[in-house]
Amino acid sequence: MKNNREHSDGDSAALGPEPAVAQTDLSPAVTFVREHLAAQAGAVTISALAAMTGLHQNTVREHLDQLVEAGAATKTKAPSSGRGRPAWLYRAIGSPKTGSSEYLGLASVLATQIDRTSMNPRADGIAAGLDWGRDLAREVAQNRADAEEHTPADERTPAEETLALLDTLGFAPESVTSDAEAILSDERAPGADVHSFRLTRCPLLEAAHEYPDIVCGVHLGLVRGALEVFGDPAAVSELDPFSEPGACRLHLSDGASGSTHP
Repeated sequence: MKNNREHSDGDSAALGPEPAVAQTDLSPAVTFVREHLAAQAGAVTISALAAMTGLHQNTVREHLDQLVEAGAATKTKAPSSGRGRPAWLYRAIGSPKTGSSEYLGLASVLATQIDRTSMNPRADGIAAGLDWGRDLAREVAQNRADAEEHTPADERTPAEETLALLDTLGFAPESVTSDAEAILSDERAPGADVHSFRLTRCPLLEAAHEYPDIVCGVHLGLVRGALEVFGDPAAVSELDPFSEPGACRLHLSDGASGSTHP
């Protein structure tokens, strides 16, 4: 993982991602429903959203109730059209209520402690991120199992699942064409697919500016831990922090041929 912070103050300020939008305390399953709701041009019914997501209407109703309670959606009655009760209409709004300020403060304190006490801050950051990524990925899998529903997420590759998790956490990844193949040439399996992504937001941007090796190491470990749980433990990944204006770069190569991290 490169450290691209060795620039003058004027240059470095222009590099790297933007702060993440407000983080939510919603589960990945509820966030999945919110993403579909937010993609709609207008208010939609429970049945329509259930058809879009592949979830049972009762499951969608429960998730929508949580979104309304969190301030992430509105709920209004549709106009009456004759017999029967009018349907409820739901629309995504704003950002949900969040406890992100406490989370960001804790992250900064932990980064400071690692910086003071660790003989290898980057390695310890990656190790912490591995555990975090595994826990988050297991939560996603458990939520899906608890719902006992087949969803479009079941068809995702481990890399796609990991990117969806990063999006949920506020990294706003974007796929790009790049020199990822050259960057991962020494580590990737022969014939493995190589992909690059711009991480345009960062939920821990302030701490990352101060302790890039630690915080960006945590984020790299998060990716590796999630890939492991989602089914590709041999995948190769690398992160270039603050590599360009507006983003960091994440490079991924699948581990189909059995390569491992050094």
